[in-house]
Amino acid sequence: MTTLALGANAVPFELTGTDNKHYSLGQYSDKEAVAVIFTCNHCPYAQAWEDRIVQIQKDYAGKGVQVVAINANDAEKHPSDSPEKMKERAQAKGFNFPYLYDETQEVARAYGAERTPEVFVFDKAGNMRYHGAIDDNADEPDAVQNHYLRDALDAVLSGTNPAVTDTAPKGCTIKWRE
Repeated sequence: MTTLALGANAVPFELTGTDNKHYSLGQYSDKEAVAVIFTCNHCPYAQAWEDRIVQIQKDYAGKGVQVVAINANDAEKHPSDSPEKMKERAQAKGFNFPYLYDETQEVARAYGAERTPEVFVFDKAGNMRYHGAIDDNADEPDAVQNHYLRDALDAVLSGTNPAVTDTAPKGCTIKWRE
């Protein structure tokens, strides 16, 4: 599977969220930047970054940024990643962004996502400007040295290229259907 290349166009999608509403990438065309984050409920890495993702959405919403989280895991193999459990998790953690279920896994495959969490940042024109990890420390939020996602968003918002455009996402693999 090939991951989207830097500068590639965002792949459109329409998925259902934990609030039972349908979301499409196109509804965010007015945003200055969109961060599509493949994540899930059960992965300890995904869990470790959840509060930071919530804070990023809070900090950047007023600047025209939208975070969209997508879970593509096979819920039959991992029942904790089912839509029902996603609803519970989103509510318990206070997700302030759409949390969508990619049941067919077509969106994850189109993006070339392999890990949870894995970030794809797109500018207003829909061009990918950053891919990779949220930051450089899943375990210790206070020990983060490189805020990759925040830095990429700041660059996109200022009309410049991120200093770092690609990092290796650290997390669990997406649980694919057979």
